[in-house]
Formats: sequence, C-alpha cells, structure tokens
Amino acid sequence: MSECAGEERLVATEGRVGIHARFRVGYPGFALDVDLRLPGRGVTALFGHSGSGKTTCLRCVAGLESADMGVLEVNGELWQDSARGVFVPTHRRSLGYVFQEASLFPHLSVRRNLEFGMKRVAAATRRVAWDQAVDLLGIESLLDRMPERLSGGERQRVGIARALLTSPRLLLMDEPLAALDLKRKHEILPYLERLHDELEIPVLYVSHSPDEVARLADHVVLLDQGRVVAQGGLVATLARLDLPTAFTEDAGVVVESVIAEHDEHYHLSRLDFPGGNVLVARRPEAIGHRLRFRVHARDVSLAESRNENSSITNLLPAVVCEVVTADTPAHVLVRLDAGGTPLIARITRRSCDQLGIVAGRQMWAQIKAVALLG
Repeated sequence: MSECAGEERLVATEGRVGIHARFRVGYPGFALDVDLRLPGRGVTALFGHSGSGKTTCLRCVAGLESADMGVLEVNGELWQDSARGVFVPTHRRSLGYVFQEASLFPHLSVRRNLEFGMKRVAAATRRVAWDQAVDLLGIESLLDRMPERLSGGERQRVGIARALLTSPRLLLMDEPLAALDLKRKHEILPYLERLHDELEIPVLYVSHSPDEVARLADHVVLLDQGRVVAQGGLVATLARLDLPTAFTEDAGVVVESVIAEHDEHYHLSRLDFPGGNVLVARRPEAIGHRLRFRVHARDVSLAESRNENSSITNLLPAVVCEVVTADTPAHVLVRLDAGGTPLIARITRRSCDQLGIVAGRQMWAQIKAVALLG
C-alpha cells in the first residue's frame, strides 16, 4: 500500500463512537475476512482456538499487517480506508500494544521504561497521568528496579503501564497472560479488572482462555479459520447453543450480580441478579459490590418442582428456551431463561425424555456450583 500525503493525518469521521474494523488478508492456506463493529469503550475479547486469526486481526488494527482490503475507524478517527487511499502508519496511530512478553528495555530501569512511553505523547495531549498508570498497575515499589529483577507478572504490569502512558485511544492486548504460570496470572488479573473498571480506553483483548474472557470482557468476537462465527455482548453470546463454544467441557454462562447480604452465622454471601440469587462462600467485599460469576452447563441439573430436601440450595425457576444434541449422543444441552438471566444445562438425553423437557416448559434449575470471577 502506497504512502500518500493523506496517510500522515488523522481523518475525522463525524465524531462517531465505536470501532469499525473490516479486513481481508490472504496467505497460502489461510485467509482473514472479518467485518467487526465493536463498542467504543470496555473490553472486547477476540476469542478462538490457535490459528483462528486473532493475532492477525490485531496486527491489522495496529497497521502491522498489510491487508488486501481494509477499513478501520476508531471512535471518530479514520485510520485506514483502502478505497479512499487512507492508511495511517502504526507510529501515527494512537494505540498501545501489549504482547505476550513485556519486551522492556533491559538497560533501563522501570521508571525510565515508563518515561520512554510518556515521551511519545506531547504533554498537552496526555490523557493518562503518570500517577494514574502507576497506581492502576500497582508498580510504585518497582520503579527503581531493573527488568531482570522483576517476576513475569511484574514485567507484564510494567509493560501495560508503559502502553497506557502513551495515552492511547485504543489498547491492544495479545494474550498478555499466556507466558505466565497460574500463580502469576492470578496476580495480574485484578489489575486488568481495574483497567476495565476505571479507564475509558477501549481494549481489544486476544485470548484462547474462556476464564479470562468471562472475567474481563464485555463484548466477544468468536473467530474460526479467519472468519467471524459470532460477535456480541458476552452474556448473550456465551449462552448461544449454535456456537462451538457451547459444546466444550467449559461451556456455560456468565452472570452479573450484586452482593446483597452477608450471613455471618453460615459464612455465606447472597448474590442477587435478574431472576433470582445464589449463595456463595462469604465474600470480603461490601454489600452493593458488583461481582461476576460463571455457571458451567455441567453444574446445572433440572427438576419438575422445587426440591427443598437437597444439599443443592441454589434453585431458580426457569423456562426452557431450546434443546439441542450435545457433542455426544448421550447428552443434550438445554438453554433456559431464569427471569432474564440465561442458563445452560448439560443433562442426559434419557433424563430429558423422562422429564418431558421441551421448549416452553417451566422447570427448576438446580445450580450445583458457582465459579466466582474475581
């Protein structure tokens, strides 16, 4: 693609909010062909198995990949339009990029690595302050260390802070936890949640981990062989039974809840959400705190009536929306609506027939386990 005069300027597009990314890239044995319309804030996860095109799509957004055809508009700024001869080069795109490895300058201290990020932005146009980035990532105590003296999680937190200090209009994260062990992942996830909660900067987050997506994302794009299989809000998309994700062992839904009560006698907390509530082990957060949890399809059983004589205490009235065959002929997947909250149950086909479970039937969903996210 040629570099013309128009490439060195940002083209305004009437202040539209949101991200439109349309790319077509061809390689021997692989082609990326996507048309994405994404929210202008929050975290959008690009999700799919290895080789589905997630990183290629992210590199196109960054301008690092040459697309045969491309259109990219980010919250009112046009960064690429092949038909109009517009291509803003990577160094002119207001974006931050976080890779699997932090790639800090080994000869610079943490402080000087961060200062390098800040120098890319004129003081008058900075939208993320030094103190804000340092506090969000919890790296105040690391500022005078050299990269070689940091753990993997600490290096990644510094890398994210450096990306934020460029005051990007868009933050790209390419499997930032993939190189970390489980302990380090658990260490860094709360900081990523803070970015989600406290920053207005939209994030494109590449991952193949269902748990990361469930914990961090607001919007999800499911890719397979370079094509978009589905895109939409996290809760609604994960509840769909026509997608490959529904047939894995990790299939399930995400529920947004609020801590409504603490039971000090039994050391339990009650989480309220549209359609009901669940009890979980006592949470440290205050009443009113918002909390996500995940319900796996394998942890939901169904009954014709409310069963009080059971160790399963999380019971929700629900209407059957859909029944489909699972990945094995012995099981079916049942999609339910529990007062506005979607659920999926994985049960045997025998149980389905014996209970007469069909669309429109009123049932009781018995939730055996809740996986708290955060």
